[in-house]
Formats: sequence, structure tokens, C-alpha cells
Amino acid sequence: MVVCSLACWRCRWLLPLLLGLAIIMGIIALAGRGWLESESAPYVHQASLWESCTRGEQDLNWNCESLMDYGWGRAAAATYLVGFVILVICFALAVIAFSVEILRFNFVRGIGGLLFVVAAFQIIGLVIYPVKFTEEIPLTGDNMFSWAYGFGWASTVVVIGCAFFFCCLPNWEDEVLGNIKPTYYYSSPERAPYLN
Repeated sequence: MVVCSLACWRCRWLLPLLLGLAIIMGIIALAGRGWLESESAPYVHQASLWESCTRGEQDLNWNCESLMDYGWGRAAAATYLVGFVILVICFALAVIAFSVEILRFNFVRGIGGLLFVVAAFQIIGLVIYPVKFTEEIPLTGDNMFSWAYGFGWASTVVVIGCAFFFCCLPNWEDEVLGNIKPTYYYSSPERAPYLN
């Protein structure tokens, strides 16, 4: 029976793969225009991490205002972007750690610690944005925080999960490297007479 979990040689690339997935979701969150959108017709408002756009009910053109003119907009963008840059660095370190035999477990816990820093920066940005946006930007109609904002949270959740695994993985270093011999349990002849 073959069991493949995070503590096995064949599956060592799962964590860097998950970090790559978090990077893709982070790119979608950074580039997406769906942080806030009008929930129902008429669709008069949409916003990204960088700008807020509105239009009249009959107008086809969006009038956009930069959120970088607000201190909270710069803070939300900066914290999320710093977290994203550290995430890319952690991805590169993870690929190196799982590629080079000697370095594998020397700094895996450090990558886990950096991933907790990434999560903290991303959470700060993801909390500042909706709180200050709803306080300072006039909203008309029903609005919702939409798909790009959700990708930001999904990236953060994946990062938190990877951080725990990176911190715990060195505890199973011998199992991952295959240095532990299997343990066999034998019963005494009195308990199992059929083995004679």
C-alpha cells in the first residue's frame, strides 16, 4: 500500500505548487477590477485595489477616481503588495529548498515564518480596504465585494495553510527523506499459535 501525504518524497512539490497557486490568485486580486461592484442593475459602480469607477445609469463610459489619493488606499495597496512580494520570495526559496539536497530542511521553518508575515500583510490590506472604502467613498444602490476581493482572501487562506505546513514539515524530515526503516510488530507464539 502506497501512502502519499506531505511527509513523503514523491509529494515534496505540493507545497511549492500551492504557493504558486497563491501567487496566481494574488495576481488576479491585484489586477482584477472586481473588488467592489454593483450587485444589481443598473451597474453604476466597480472598484479595484487601485481605483473606484462610477457611471450614470444611461452612461456607457466609466469615470474613475484613483484610490491612491487617499491615505487608506495607499496603505491597503502597499500592505497587500508587500505581502505579495514576500510571497514570491517564499516561492523561490521553497523551490530552492526542495531542489537542493543539502538545503532542504535548513530553512523550511524560516519560509513558514515568512509566510505568516505574508498572511499578516495581506489580512491588513484586505481589512483596511472594505472598512475605509465604505466609510469614505459614496456608494449608490446595492454593492458587494466581488470576485477579485475573494481571490485576495483565497490567496491569504492558502498562504496560512502553507505556513503551518512549512513550520511543521521539519518534524518529519526523516520520513520525507526515507531515512526511517519500517517498524514491524510481531506477536509472541502464545498469542498467535497459527504462526508456528
